[in-house]
Amino acid sequence: MTAASNETCSLIVEKVINIIGGKWAFLVIAHLKDGPLRFNQLKRKISAISTQSLTVVLKHLEQNGLVLREAFPTVPVTVEYSLTEKGADFVRILEEMYNWGVKWEIIKPTVPDTEL
Repeated sequence: MTAASNETCSLIVEKVINIIGGKWAFLVIAHLKDGPLRFNQLKRKISAISTQSLTVVLKHLEQNGLVLREAFPTVPVTVEYSLTEKGADFVRILEEMYNWGVKWEIIKPTVPDTEL
């Protein structure tokens, strides 16, 4: 890679990281890849995230065109979150992250006590 293309690559990667945001965004996208979810469904799937953080992540992803927020006229109002085409395209990156993690054994296999 030339110095100019390396600089362009770094700039693009930096912009993508800014669009995605923090670690929670990756998990939100991963859970939405299977279909729309309501806020509390997402909260249950990502139990370690606070309500405030989930709200911020969803708004950030929506503003950057990765997540669609759809409100339904029910009482109380039902809101579902789903991936846009742009968000669904990002799932490929998550799959590659998974493949990399498997290849390099990021989660070490546990050995049952009986085999020690």
